[in-house]
Amino acid sequence: MVENYELNPHPIVRYLKKSPREFTKDDIIRYVVENHVEMINFRYPGADGRLKTLNFIINDLEYLETILTCGERVDGSSLFPYIEAGASDLYVIPRYRTAFLNPFSEIPAVDMLCSFYTKDGKPLDMSPEYVMRRAHEELKRVTGMEYEVMGELEYYVISKLDDLFLASDQRGYHESTPFNKGAELRAKAMQYIASTGGKIKYGHSEVGNFTAGDLMYEQNEIEFLPVPMEEAADQLMVAKWILRTLAHQAGVDLTFAPKITVGKAGSGLHIHTRLVKDGKNMMVTDGKLNENALKAIAGYLDLAPSLTAFGNTNPTSYFRLVPHQEAPTNICWGDRNRSVLVRVPLGWTTGAADMLRDANPLVEVVERDYSMKQTVEFRCPDGSADVYLLIAGLAVAVRHGFEMEDSLQYAQDRYVDVNIFDDANRQVLERLSQLPVSCADSADCLEQHRMEFERYGVFPARLIDGTLAMLRGYNDKMLRQEVGNDSEKIMALVKKYFYCG
Repeated sequence: MVENYELNPHPIVRYLKKSPREFTKDDIIRYVVENHVEMINFRYPGADGRLKTLNFIINDLEYLETILTCGERVDGSSLFPYIEAGASDLYVIPRYRTAFLNPFSEIPAVDMLCSFYTKDGKPLDMSPEYVMRRAHEELKRVTGMEYEVMGELEYYVISKLDDLFLASDQRGYHESTPFNKGAELRAKAMQYIASTGGKIKYGHSEVGNFTAGDLMYEQNEIEFLPVPMEEAADQLMVAKWILRTLAHQAGVDLTFAPKITVGKAGSGLHIHTRLVKDGKNMMVTDGKLNENALKAIAGYLDLAPSLTAFGNTNPTSYFRLVPHQEAPTNICWGDRNRSVLVRVPLGWTTGAADMLRDANPLVEVVERDYSMKQTVEFRCPDGSADVYLLIAGLAVAVRHGFEMEDSLQYAQDRYVDVNIFDDANRQVLERLSQLPVSCADSADCLEQHRMEFERYGVFPARLIDGTLAMLRGYNDKMLRQEVGNDSEKIMALVKKYFYCG
């Protein structure tokens, strides 16, 4: 199929008429010169999970060439706590495929995400982006397949209470205007994210909706399309930056925090995954999950307790992971069930043509293969996640599932097709192991599993040590018992971690 670049929302793609994966230095220079771009911005994540920025005003063509070729020098100790100040200089080198036209800057600017390199010109082994790259390389080596990922980015918009057309409490799912006040901000964010290269599936309002005092809280979600894991992480990082910046411009607050009050829906970061080879979904055969999928699921379940170290990284994460919510607490999997840890969403393997024919009687329906739409969803992460380390960890888990001797039986033993919280199914619940209940528990699980993450040199030992120290530094082993249902104490925690991720 011939690519129609005119429909692409990415201005640089439309201008160059090529995919971002094909961008070269000469392409960037041509776009800058011919479109009178005056500024280059380097972007890169710090240990806090937020994008950092280095601005360059373009003085002349030689300086532009130097920026794009040599990158720049930065202080690594100010970005990562596990780098010592005595030897902290790092290089940041732009990745041309990430270039986008800054949607906010009054000065015409092209932004690019960067990779970190040491004084010897080697990739920084503790950089989350490089860890993710290594995880993908080892997964491909073991399985012969590529790993594609997409995220569901949930967030709350907090604004002054508008008494008109209030949605019902905790009934905001897919609400429309005027009952959903955050629709315009969400639509604008989707437009901007797409213009930066983000592959968006859809956006909608979510369940969470409530008022408190003179404030209104509305939960929304933007869901992406599956792309190679490296691109998926970059897209989530840029999307968070765009959402926060738009909220600031609109004079409203916005948070990805996992839990922001008592008894209301928390915000997750569900991750959908699939294994691909030669453009085909290798987790589905004849419309059903195959052994590849079961091995991946086994890996997710076996390493799930330690994956929380990268996907649930502050104490409020564990106020979201409680029973009887659409958030998992038990290590199991199932079809369509939103209380399990690993969910197999409803697919389009049967009946798609029949449904289309029924809805559109006058249209000639052509049969298609919809197997690429099938994914496997990991549901415990939240907005506190380090998206690079989380996705790297998930890739490690898939590889681990393929290396487990008993992975197929392991997965089959943990499949549930009932409501595990129903009294009639108590025996099913009792045989399932549990996710951690605190950052301290998560650290203990990571320490137990650390060799799986360190295997083949994917996660450096010093990075695991730093993660363990961070998690244990919260001293939250008994926090849920200490706080109980005390709303003041819970809200103090919420405020402390409000801008996480």
